Amino acid sequence: MLLVIDVGNTNTVFALHDGQGWVNQWRSATDSTKTADDHASWLWRLADMHGIDLSAVKGCVVSSVVPHAQFNFRNLARRYLNVEPLFIGEPGLKTGMNLRVRHPEQVGADRIVSALGAHVAYPGDLVVIDSGTATTFDIVSADGAFEGGIISPGIYLSMRALHDAAAQLPRIAIQKPSQVIGKDTVSAMQSGVFLGYIELIDGLVRRIKAEWGRPMTVIATGGVASLFEGASETIDYYDQDILIRGLLEVWKRNR
Repeated sequence: MLLVIDVGNTNTVFALHDGQGWVNQWRSATDSTKTADDHASWLWRLADMHGIDLSAVKGCVVSSVVPHAQFNFRNLARRYLNVEPLFIGEPGLKTGMNLRVRHPEQVGADRIVSALGAHVAYPGDLVVIDSGTATTFDIVSADGAFEGGIISPGIYLSMRALHDAAAQLPRIAIQKPSQVIGKDTVSAMQSGVFLGYIELIDGLVRRIKAEWGRPMTVIATGGVASLFEGASETIDYYDQDILIRGLLEVWKRNR
């Protein structure tokens, strides 16, 4: 069994693959101060609840955009699983992705793995939209190369900035408004945040396609991508397993 771990700025995803399919996956808040013991205690309790024996884990792959957390996840794999983890971005690790950008070393591990996970599942040229702390739009060519992309603030980050910067604006839940024109402060904010974000997505995708000049498939993933289902005019597929699928593919290429 393989354990894959995606350490994002906001959340960390743990997923188990038994060689045939995904057994289970769990999400926790990312906290770089959590020790290997903290992670093990939490993970073992969840596994026990689902009748999963973690002693069957024979490999571990980690994608992390939080450098300070890597030490503890490495210790988790070594001490509690008795395996040496693979970290995306380490020297010698093969992803098979050709990074056609000016500074390949600056591309986040999550973006590389998501691009790989999308490429092995969808044919042709792709736009991969990952909605998290930041929202990224990454371009993957039909031959599996990472061609660059766009980084913008995530929807929750935008909403929090609006609340923090304006004393009279409340913190609100994100939801699709019933109409464009708000009739009170909350509905006005919901319209601005939600519909404004949909226009951000659709507008940038249209510009990407116009510049690319060839047909492209648009896939959305990430913690809040499901909020946009049925609202965006440009997203073709919603796929929450892109990143963990990419980590599985890295394991296959390096084991």
